[in-house]
Amino acid sequence: MGERFKLSIKKIISTSSRTIDLLDRMFYNQGVDATLSLLTSDMHLEPDGENTCNPIINGKTMGNVPLTGAQSDFIPISEVVLPNGKKMKVLKTLLTSACERNCYYCPFRAGRDMRRATFQPEQMAQTFMDMQKAKLVEGLFLSSGIAGGGIRTQDKLLDTVDIIRNKYQYKGYIHLKIMPGSEHAQVERTMQLASRISINLEAPNTARLEQLAPKKTFTEELLQPLLWAEDIRRNQSPHQTWNGRWPSSVTQFVVGAVGETDLELLATSEKLYRQSSLQRAYFSAFSPVRDTPFENLPAEDPRREHRLYQASFLFRDYGFGLEEMPFDDTGNLPRETDPKLAWARTHLLTPLEINRATRTELLKIPGFGLKAVETILRQRRLNKFRDLGDLKKLGILADRAAPFILLDGRLPAQQLALF
Repeated sequence: MGERFKLSIKKIISTSSRTIDLLDRMFYNQGVDATLSLLTSDMHLEPDGENTCNPIINGKTMGNVPLTGAQSDFIPISEVVLPNGKKMKVLKTLLTSACERNCYYCPFRAGRDMRRATFQPEQMAQTFMDMQKAKLVEGLFLSSGIAGGGIRTQDKLLDTVDIIRNKYQYKGYIHLKIMPGSEHAQVERTMQLASRISINLEAPNTARLEQLAPKKTFTEELLQPLLWAEDIRRNQSPHQTWNGRWPSSVTQFVVGAVGETDLELLATSEKLYRQSSLQRAYFSAFSPVRDTPFENLPAEDPRREHRLYQASFLFRDYGFGLEEMPFDDTGNLPRETDPKLAWARTHLLTPLEINRATRTELLKIPGFGLKAVETILRQRRLNKFRDLGDLKKLGILADRAAPFILLDGRLPAQQLALF
């Protein structure tokens, strides 16, 4: 897991050979510090990178809670892990926390009693660049409440990032949200400016979205921009993008608020992996927020979120299909067993010979990840695997795989005890 840092706004930061007073240098405009604190306070609800994390305050993980009291003097800075393993400190913020939509689960929903804050594009761009130059952050995750419609809000986000990229010549990581209802040209421009784009589907289908966010439309406002993004990737040259490459796309689902099943969530995720080159589906276990219509609903079991991630990765990385998932009669995954192991217990009744199995077959063996499979394929060209120790020497979880494999025609010694 990445760590989550809190930077005291009034702290004096030393960098290079000079000292920077953030009140004078970074927060050039009186009140900007308080504004940024408000806009970042609930952004732990928006995941990014390969590993995500909750805020850590005074050494304690706080979960999905807003910052209050003395905590409001801190700016959340998330350390995310990128696909290449690199860690990056990212400022995750809204452009405005004002919102005209009334999503039942959201802390920023219209009509909720809370302090609102707004940055103008130039203010946000300047603030981020000051933090970046002071080496407090390396990247930006920018989202927004919807004020004046999705199209107008997306224009504001684009103006902000255009300033960062073109006025300030920033060449680093930017994850930019696409607002519900954005136009095709806005999606295209977002892809030209961003390193990663996302639009949160929130729910797996129209019926569930109506229960969760009644002012949003599933296909036209949310799904369509994701499909446009893939069409742009396939049919347009990326020569006008900031780095000559099209950005990746991700989405997020709220899990457990409106009775959706794992089958519903994973059916939509699997289809997006196949049809829209989705980089990742994020699953956010529902946690009730005060002064929302769902404030009295129970929080979702975090184990469910974990199992959904495991199944999602099986689609994306391991060649599994939706029909192979071990759903129960209610359309949900087992909570006590990871889906790959549950599948293997049913389908790998005849152990696979490691020295002859194909890459596709190896990927379906519990304990074998992507790197482990590549290592096995490479090493077996040199020598046969004859016992579990040969695998363990390579850092492979051999004991987990043992019930499902043969080594040079023989069952591993530990296997007999596991059945």
